[in-house]
Amino acid sequence: MTSSATETTQIASRDTVVVRGVKKYFGPTRALDGASFSARAGEIHAIVGGNGCGKSTMAKVVSGVLPIDSGTVSILGETPSTPAESRALGISTVYQEVLVADESSIVDNIFMGADHLFTKTLSQERKVSRAAELMEELAGEPVDPHALVGTLPLGLKQWITIARALLSEPKILILDESSAALDFDSTERLFAKMRALRDRGTTILIVTHRIAELVRISDRATVFRDGRDVGILEKADITEKNLLALMTGEDRSGHSATTAPIPKTNERALKARNVAVWRNGRTFDFDLRRGEIVGVAGLDGQGQDAFVRVLAGVIPASNGAVQVASRHGTWSPVRNLPEAVKGKIAYVSGDRKREGIFASLSIFENMVMPLYREKKRGGILGFVDRGPLGTIFKREAENLLIKFGAKEDRITSLSGGNQQKVLIGRGFAMRPDVIILNDPARGIDVGAKTELYKHLRTFAEEGRAVIYLSSEIEEFLGFATRVVVFRDGAPFDAFDGRSLDPKRVLEAMFGQTAGHGLTGPFGLSPHRASGLMPVAAAGDGVRVTVQIPPEIKATLRVGDTLPTFSATPTERFVPLPRSEDKIAPKSIRVVEFDDLGAKRQGSRK
Repeated sequence: MTSSATETTQIASRDTVVVRGVKKYFGPTRALDGASFSARAGEIHAIVGGNGCGKSTMAKVVSGVLPIDSGTVSILGETPSTPAESRALGISTVYQEVLVADESSIVDNIFMGADHLFTKTLSQERKVSRAAELMEELAGEPVDPHALVGTLPLGLKQWITIARALLSEPKILILDESSAALDFDSTERLFAKMRALRDRGTTILIVTHRIAELVRISDRATVFRDGRDVGILEKADITEKNLLALMTGEDRSGHSATTAPIPKTNERALKARNVAVWRNGRTFDFDLRRGEIVGVAGLDGQGQDAFVRVLAGVIPASNGAVQVASRHGTWSPVRNLPEAVKGKIAYVSGDRKREGIFASLSIFENMVMPLYREKKRGGILGFVDRGPLGTIFKREAENLLIKFGAKEDRITSLSGGNQQKVLIGRGFAMRPDVIILNDPARGIDVGAKTELYKHLRTFAEEGRAVIYLSSEIEEFLGFATRVVVFRDGAPFDAFDGRSLDPKRVLEAMFGQTAGHGLTGPFGLSPHRASGLMPVAAAGDGVRVTVQIPPEIKATLRVGDTLPTFSATPTERFVPLPRSEDKIAPKSIRVVEFDDLGAKRQGSRK
C-alpha cells in the first residue's frame, strides 16, 4: 500500500464529530433526550428519523447554533458554542429552510457573511465570476449572477444556499433536507458533488426523509426516535426495511394500499380548457374527475408547478379558462384565490416559509385561520367561536400525527416537518371538494406520509378529487389514479397509476417517450376515453346506430341519402360502411356542444 493510500485510510477512520448523551429542551418539549452519535472524515453520514425526533436539532447543535443543556459535543477536537466558532473550525451548514434574501442578487446571497467588517475576501468582479461558476456547476446550466433571487424558482434558491456553504471548502458539511426542493436531475448533481467532497476527506452529515436517496448515498446512518439514537446502520445494512423498522419501532413500509383508486363515475370536479401556463406556451385541456388522485410530475422548471397554481387560483393562466363544479352540477370560474375558495378548492404549498406559515402566529391559528369567518358568533361583532375550531384542530392534529407542546405555541417552535403537517391539516380543515397539493410531503417523515396517503384516498373515495404534485416518483406508486408528466410548459405524457413504471415516468420527464398516454383513457381528458366512445368492431370502422323512423325507412332504397339527423353531444361520427340491410347514409348533420357550452354544427360526408 502506498503512503498516500495509507494517509487516506487514516483520515477516513478519524472521528471528526463525537456527540455523547446530549439533551436539549425547549420549555417542556424534549427535543434531544440523551442522544449520541459520531461521524468520520471521508464519509457521508445520515441522520434519520420521524418528524420531531430531534435530527434537525442535532444538526443545529453540531453547527453551534443551539447550546446544549447537558452532554458533550466534540467537533474536530473543539466544542464550538456559536455559529462563528463553528465556521472558524470549518463547518458549513445548509439549513432545512431555504434562507435567502429575495431582494438581493444571486452573487450577494452567495457571499453573504463571507466578508469581514472592514475587509473583503474578493473583489466584486471575482465574486461575480465565482458565483457564476458555482451556480453553473450546481444547477447544470448558466445562471445570471445578477438576477434577483425573489424571481427564481425554489430549486435555484436551494442551489444558492448550497453554493454559499461550499464557498469556504468546509471540513464538515451539514445538509438538512437540502434535496427536498430539488428534482431528480438536480439531486443527482448534488450527490456527485457530495461524493467528490467525501473522497477529499470531508465529513458530510445529511438529514433527509427521502429514504430511497438515503439508501443510495449514505456510508453510515444513525437513526433517531423521540430524541434518542436507536441504532446505527453500516452501508450494507442501510435498507428501507431496516430504516423503517428503527424509525417507527415496527416493520412498516410503503403505502397502506397497493392499488390506485379508480373513480366510480365520470362526473368532473374541475376542468381547464385551452389553458397555457406559460406566456406563448402550448395550450391544452384537462379534466379532473370526482374520486381520483392525479399525480403531476416533471423536472424542475418544466411548468408543473405553474399548472397546479393555475388550477388552485394562485396565479392566473396565460391563456384559457379553469372552472370548478359544484355538487349541483353548475360550473364556476377559477381566476384567483377567492374564487377558488368559494368553489371549495384548497391549496397546500410545499414552500411553507414563503407561502404557508404565519411565523408570528400560533400552531392553532395557523391551522384554523381560514375558518374564522365560517365559525363565528356574536352577530356583527363576529367573535371567533373557538369551541368548534378546537375540535377541528384536535381532529386534524391527531390524523396527521403532529407533535407539539401547546397549541398556543408559535408555529416556529415546531420542526419543519410538523410545520408542513399543520399546513396539510389546514387544507383538510377547509372541507374542500378539490384539494391541490404542491409537493406537500417535502420534509415530512414516512409515518406522516403514510397517514397523508390514507387520508387522501379516503377523501377521493368520498367523491372528492386530488391533484398531487411531487418531485418523488415513488410517491405515486399504488396511490395515484394517473400521472401526468410535464415538459416545456405543457403535458408531455400520461400514465395509468395501476401499472405505473417509475422508469417510464422518468423517461417521459427527460422527453424519451412518445406521449401516447395523453390521448388514452388515463390522459388529460379521461372521461372522453373511458367508455363513452363507441366501441369499434373488428375490421370495421366505428359503428353508430342511427334510429330511422319507420315511415322514412319504408321509402328508402339502396344508395339513397338519409335526411338530416341530430346527434347526442357524446357521439363521434366517422363515415359509415354499408350495413347489412343495404342502407348506407352518405352524410349526417351533427350537432355537438363543447365543454363550455358553445354550440357547434357540422357535417360528416
